[in-house]
Amino acid sequence: MSRRILMAVQKKSLGGKVALVTGGSKGIGAGIVRRLAADGASVAFTYSSSEEKALQLVREIESAGGKALSIKADSASAKELRAAVARTKEVLGPLHIFVSNAGILTMATIDAFSLEDFDRMVAINVRAAFVGIQAAAQEMKDGGRIVVIGSNTAIRTAFPGGGVYSMTKAALAGLVRGAAIDLAPRAITVNNVQPGPTATDMSSAHADLVKTLIPLKRMGDVGEVAGFVSYLASEEAGFITGASLTIDGGYVA
Repeated sequence: MSRRILMAVQKKSLGGKVALVTGGSKGIGAGIVRRLAADGASVAFTYSSSEEKALQLVREIESAGGKALSIKADSASAKELRAAVARTKEVLGPLHIFVSNAGILTMATIDAFSLEDFDRMVAINVRAAFVGIQAAAQEMKDGGRIVVIGSNTAIRTAFPGGGVYSMTKAALAGLVRGAAIDLAPRAITVNNVQPGPTATDMSSAHADLVKTLIPLKRMGDVGEVAGFVSYLASEEAGFITGASLTIDGGYVA
């Protein structure tokens, strides 16, 4: 098969599929939205406050011939998350792919961490993943794909002040294992992608320090994470489920 034909096949590997990505207006989430759309899926995504970025992303995908839908939803609200799943089905059709990406990071040492910050981080990083998986599975066709975006901090905290964040990401690994077993009779796969330090606007200020800790001596690229997610969302990945998979340049090796 020629390279041109191979690229054409790969580009449409998700043709006819409908996807929903939470927290998809910027960073890794936006990269996932772009990649799923480029691979042929119709993609809905949620955003909490970045409306202009969300609308810009929709325009970008539509100008390239894709189909996208932005939905304002706070991941801390179970009602709004469930409504986003319903809205996706109403506008784009039955759901095939769900990516739980939305998350927040609050840093403070354990003796100074406020209960308010703790509760909000658990609500967005853990409860929202549960609510999203549950709502998506109830609306999803058999043979669907669910991907949770965790973090390699589930394995290695590394820095003071990151303990609660690490806890939330470790919780996702357990949730994914159980969900994979529960949904296996419907051939719905559930996997956890654990990126390491990835080049985004948020991480740019710390890039020089972090790169010294990575064996490959560079930050990850959003496109690399998005490509990994797209593979897990494809038909080829049908025998991978319940897995927590790191993509971190050897950071936790």
